[in-house]
Amino acid sequence: MKFDNILEDIRGLGPFQIINVILLYGPLIILPCHFLLNNFIGVLPPHHCDISILNDGPFRNLTEQQRLTVNIPVQEDGSPKSCEMFAEPQFQLLANISNSSDLPTVQCGSGWVYDNSTFTSTMAMEWDLVCDRKSLMGILTTVFYTGAMIGAIIFGFISDKYGRRHTLLASYIMSMVCAFSSAHANSVILFAVLRFLTGIGLAGVNITSIVLSLEWVGIRYRSFSSVIGSMAWSIGNMLLAGLAFLVRDWRALVMTGTAPMGLALTFSNMKVMEKQNKHFTYLDLIKTPKMRCLAVKTGILWFGIALTYYGISLNVSGFGLNVYLTHFIYAAIEVPAKLVTHCLVNIVGRRRYQAGTVLLTGVCIAINMFVPTGLWYVRAAVAVLGKGLSGASFTTVYLYSNELYPTVLRQNGMGFSYFTSRLGVSLAPLILLLGDVWTPLPHIIFCSAAITCGLLPLLLPETLNKKLPETIEDIEKPRKVLLME
Repeated sequence: MKFDNILEDIRGLGPFQIINVILLYGPLIILPCHFLLNNFIGVLPPHHCDISILNDGPFRNLTEQQRLTVNIPVQEDGSPKSCEMFAEPQFQLLANISNSSDLPTVQCGSGWVYDNSTFTSTMAMEWDLVCDRKSLMGILTTVFYTGAMIGAIIFGFISDKYGRRHTLLASYIMSMVCAFSSAHANSVILFAVLRFLTGIGLAGVNITSIVLSLEWVGIRYRSFSSVIGSMAWSIGNMLLAGLAFLVRDWRALVMTGTAPMGLALTFSNMKVMEKQNKHFTYLDLIKTPKMRCLAVKTGILWFGIALTYYGISLNVSGFGLNVYLTHFIYAAIEVPAKLVTHCLVNIVGRRRYQAGTVLLTGVCIAINMFVPTGLWYVRAAVAVLGKGLSGASFTTVYLYSNELYPTVLRQNGMGFSYFTSRLGVSLAPLILLLGDVWTPLPHIIFCSAAITCGLLPLLLPETLNKKLPETIEDIEKPRKVLLME
């Protein structure tokens, strides 16, 4: 008797399954507090060259604004330039008798002064990650996501060999220790190393929890289980906006976002049953033709969805709204989107809903490319809609991929899919930096990725109301034979 038949005999969602879902998905609230943490700890506030050494002599009787006028050139909007100062004081500017755009400038030589009215402290402020070092912020974000990418492969293997409960416990311990340590890092390099290790640990938490929970519910409740897990992310995402608003120091924010892991660690010590299988490896994903084709298609799909989702999520300052409000709205819009997902994936099917949400996300990005910057409210509305569709597509791909892979390779298959998604996520902050080269370029890349990958689900089989495949043979058989069983 297949395991799905056993689950159906006990109605698919009994007390054990409910407890399982709560224990496995509840702690996932902490994930966005790290995956999107750089939206707040890496913010670059308005800044200009430090001219405090020019307070004596001829500058003694000048106001602060007059000293800025004499020493710092201005941008088109009238604010001081961030990375330049005049080679020599320009006192004639006090009388408005000269054009400052033609005057010689030099790079800041004595550091920078930051506007700390919104953020008390960020990494950029503490380590001067500005001007020619500005790209380091994007690189630090990529380092964390690269750790998550590698962690997906490592913990996929460990979970299969040593059991998912032990893997989950190890993931929590590693994540908590490295995250707390990163809050006390005294250099950019040490912080990058610790964030890399934190990403490895959190990848294990994510994929192990999701696979365990979906395997232990019946066919009728798989979409419900997947949406509940995705809701945990949205709740944590909204919580992050609130925590960041209340905790303005970046080190304190890292520790605050990490603290709930202690409770999650307690939960992970409770006994969680798991099915034991013959050991399989990642090589089994490519040994047979249909399994190999499935791995390639789902890998590309995950890459495109993750690249698009994080491309939107990391751009919280591009629509003229408060960064906290934008982040909260981006998170909140996912809640109704995921509730709609729970209904529609059981009506229109996984394949068509997956394709539709990814394609419409690309359409929203394309629309915003042509909306004038001055219409910020229109741009913000379209971006929020795109974010909701992107969140719905991410929710669906977790469910869809788990249903496509056979039980014996599900952990490895999800590990590989998660690896490709983290590859996309790692590239997202670097692609956003291309906006300094040509403003529309990041949007063109994200839009192209969404539309291209949105067509891939149409090449995959439908899994609505189908029993989970358990062996590689279930995949390699003609699909019509498998569905008749």
